This record gives sequence, C-alpha cells and structure tokens, in this order.
Amino acid sequence: MKSALITGITGQDGLYLAELLHSKGYRVVGLVRGQNNPKAARLAESHPYVDIVSGNLLDLSSLMRAMTYANPDEVYNLGAVSFVAYSWQNARLTSDVTGTGVLNMLEAVRLHQDTTGKDIRYYQASSSEMFGKVQEVPQRESTLLWPRSPYGVSKVFGHYMTINYRESYGMHASSGILFNHESPRRGPEFVTRKVTQAVARIALGTDDSIALGNLDAQRDWGFAGDYVRAMWMMLQQDIADDYVISTGETHSIRELLDVAFKVVGIDDWEHLVRIDPRFFRPAEVDLLIGDSTKARELLGWKPEVGFTELITMMVEADLDIESKKLAGKVA
Repeated sequence: MKSALITGITGQDGLYLAELLHSKGYRVVGLVRGQNNPKAARLAESHPYVDIVSGNLLDLSSLMRAMTYANPDEVYNLGAVSFVAYSWQNARLTSDVTGTGVLNMLEAVRLHQDTTGKDIRYYQASSSEMFGKVQEVPQRESTLLWPRSPYGVSKVFGHYMTINYRESYGMHASSGILFNHESPRRGPEFVTRKVTQAVARIALGTDDSIALGNLDAQRDWGFAGDYVRAMWMMLQQDIADDYVISTGETHSIRELLDVAFKVVGIDDWEHLVRIDPRFFRPAEVDLLIGDSTKARELLGWKPEVGFTELITMMVEADLDIESKKLAGKVA
C-alpha cells in the first residue's frame, strides 16, 4: 500500500485529492494544524479513512514528525493562506505560510529521504496568480512570472524553491501551476462560491442582492476534481517537471453571473448586483488563461467538467444547502 501525506487537506483540493488517493488504495495521511481544530473533526466525519496528524508549515520539527509518522511515498503540499484579497491585509502571515512553509516542507522531505533512503515524490501547489500582470496570452510554463499580490509573490517563492530542490538535491519535485478551480466545496469568500451562494439565497428569498467588485475580470475556471487528478498524474511520471493545468477558456464575472442566475430562472440580474469598491484589488489581475498543452500531451490529462456544468453544479448544491437551512435541518 502506498502512503501519501497531504497538507491543506481540509480545503477543497485536499478533500478531492484524499478521495482520489483512497480510491486508488493509498493510505492517506492529512496534516492538520493545531490542537482541537474543528476542521479535523469535520474531516474525520466526512473522510473517516484519513489518518490525521498534527503539524504546522511554520514549524519544521512538526513536519519532520509528520514525515516519520506517515513515511510517505508521495507528499502533496496544498497548504497555504490561499485567499488573495486577504494577502494584502496580512502580507507577512501569507508570506510565511505560503512561501516559507514550502521551504519547510521541502526540507522535511529531504531530511526524511536522507534518513530513510526512501525515494519520495513531492507535489507543490503553484498558482496562476504567479503570472499576475501577464506577459503572454495564453500563459504557459515558460511565461515570465509577474505576481500582483502578496499571495502571488509568495507562490513564486515556493515555486522556485521547489525547482531549486529538484535541481540541487535530485528530488522528484513537481509543481502544478493550477489556474482557478472551483467546486461546491469552495470557501464562501471566493467569488465563484460567493456568487452561487448568493444566487441560491436570492432565489429562496433570504437575500435581495449581492455586492461584488470588478465584473470585467476574466479567469480560466475549471473543476477542482479534475485538477487533483492532474496532481496525482504528475507524481506518476519518471521525471519531475512543472505543468500548467487549465481549461484554456476564459470567462468574466459577468458570464459567471449569467450562468448562475439562469439556473434559478433569472435572466436580468443587473438590479440584484451592487458594485462595492471594497472588493476591487489594489493591483488587479485582469486576464488569466492557461495553455495546458504540455499536461495534455505528456500526462494525458484533460478537464472533464465545463464552465456551465461547473457553475450549475455549484448553484444546485447551494440551493440544497440553503433549502435545508430554511427547513431547520442544517445549523
């Protein structure tokens, strides 16, 4: 039985990845920060097969203990302070966790390999936010990185540190430069889930509007379940490398609203959306669209869930959740 250690396991990617690895017969170990973390209790309930270990990306000794406990064949470092807007409010914490945390995890893997002689394959969750002020359309693995947020800058640090460990120590360390990927498990602070949740509430009469920022921002949105499959495929390759994972399609926030409101039978949504300057970024990333040719050709990966199907899935899931809340079945 192969063993995999996942950091950030309580996020949407971690949950989907745990399910994928479990289906393939892996022992799945999830790193959860802190004592009595409520997320650990929810994880134990929803994914009872996950072996939970305590650790913190800012504490190398805790990561080394986790490595000893898991003795993994594969490590997936998904842990990060991942909400871009928050990264301006707390740039230091974002830099520590999302940047230095990568260094700590790489070092823990290296030291465990040196101690045990075991060949460990490492996956780093890089991000399309690294492209920021895009220098090429579409963006590919060779595109110059120009991050436009503390989060993006931190991801660049982790990305290049992963490359450095691969080149310096011969580690099988790969980075997935993942473009925006969503699901019903996405946190409500992210614009896609914010929209689908609000649309469900508006349809049920519990909300009357939604406040948003730049409706013209464009993103390459895919389904998180498709993207974690790419993570696993990277670590099955003989040679470690970096891959852009994307759909190759771009959609604006306006298009997102069109699809989401259409699910509940609303065609004219303009009067239901308020523009709030608080939700504009200090430095906007206007257009992200990825070229995943390398992943498609070398990994044999391709997305299976399209944009309309994805947003419809999310709205329907939120309608179910909000309906149960109204019926008093969910706290």
